[in-house]
Amino acid sequence: KDRRILRVDGSDEQEMGAMDKKTGETVWKTERSVDVQDTDPETGEPEREGDWRKAYSTPLITKVGNRDVLVSLGSMALYGYEPETGKELWRVEKMRSHSGACRPVTGHGLVYAPMGAGGELVAVKPDGRGVVTDSHVVWRYKRVVPKRPSPLLIDDLIFMVDDGGIAACIEAKPGDEVWKERLGGNYSASPIYADGRIYFFDQDGKGVVIEPAREFKKLAENHLDGGCMASPAVSGKALFVRTKTHLYRIEK
Repeated sequence: KDRRILRVDGSDEQEMGAMDKKTGETVWKTERSVDVQDTDPETGEPEREGDWRKAYSTPLITKVGNRDVLVSLGSMALYGYEPETGKELWRVEKMRSHSGACRPVTGHGLVYAPMGAGGELVAVKPDGRGVVTDSHVVWRYKRVVPKRPSPLLIDDLIFMVDDGGIAACIEAKPGDEVWKERLGGNYSASPIYADGRIYFFDQDGKGVVIEPAREFKKLAENHLDGGCMASPAVSGKALFVRTKTHLYRIEK
């Protein structure tokens, strides 16, 4: 609408904020509420130079009934906010789950979020109030959970690859594992779904294409020089891939 939402999860400040996108004025600012419990009792300084406080995830807006909820993964908690005012509606806590970079996905009335270094994917009903860790987490999955590549929700299935190159397919509603397969390599780039296929690109430049199905089926494997840290993008029938050295446009 008329807000530009900003997220800050650094060692010094942890907060959500909104600016008026026409004037640039601050409309609201809300500090993260979870107690990260990282202060050294002797020095009064944060442990690990504040690393426990950091997160890198992009927020999103989801509909809950007829209202918008701003969903954001911070350090040690997943939050739901009122985007018009910045009021915190709910949070799911996961202590020591810092440095989360994955963007959550939504569907089937749930929010699905890999919780950072905690190594856990949670499915959360986003209609709660207060701390809803025990009341609104529908299921948890811990076997193959990324810290950097974001998951994909395609129909009733969640597809993801962890940082060490193991891909998994999960039932979105009950949270059951359908399959897991080793792709190999290390991953920072998020997979992308386009033209009925899922594309994975690793840090060495290997690209793996699979079917979005209940059985693992690899359709192709290709290599680009330089390796991929950034997620690919699609426009029309063109796939855009940025490696460490080049930007590629791939199209028939």
